[in-house]
Amino acid sequence: MSNDEIFAAAYREHYWAVSRYVARRLDGRSGEVEEVVAEVFTVAWRRRADLPPVPLPWLYGVARNCLANAVRGYGRRRRLVHRLGNDESAHGRQVAAGPDAEAPGSWVHEALSRLSSADQEVLRLTAWEELGVEEVAVVLGCGVRAAAMRLHRARRRLRAEIDRLSVVAGGMP
Repeated sequence: MSNDEIFAAAYREHYWAVSRYVARRLDGRSGEVEEVVAEVFTVAWRRRADLPPVPLPWLYGVARNCLANAVRGYGRRRRLVHRLGNDESAHGRQVAAGPDAEAPGSWVHEALSRLSSADQEVLRLTAWEELGVEEVAVVLGCGVRAAAMRLHRARRRLRAEIDRLSVVAGGMP
């Protein structure tokens, strides 16, 4: 099988998994999902000779880097708009949350948001992407033991944040 055929098979098989991976991390910025996914597969096309036999964890690693670039670009645009005084609040387009605004299980997302981005990523790779420790190691570019230790520590810190939130709320969420 040629490198082009290997790439085409990886694209067909993993396009939607990579799209979901990106969409979950761009929470609310759906317009950027297609751009980031296109960038992931552009990189994969350029490096099609390097595609491993099981490409999904490798593609997640590429997506992770593309997301970092997109988030940096988003931050730069947001700072520029703020400097120009052209933000939504200046034009009276503030959105107030309704009485049922808190989504079910939002306490989990709250606890997760209090963790470092590295902890969030390792937890998301195992929970959302359903990757094993070996695959997480490929995505993060580290050894299996290091990935297992990162996951263990992230889970411990998440549990501590959940416990903190339940004490503040006056009981278990």
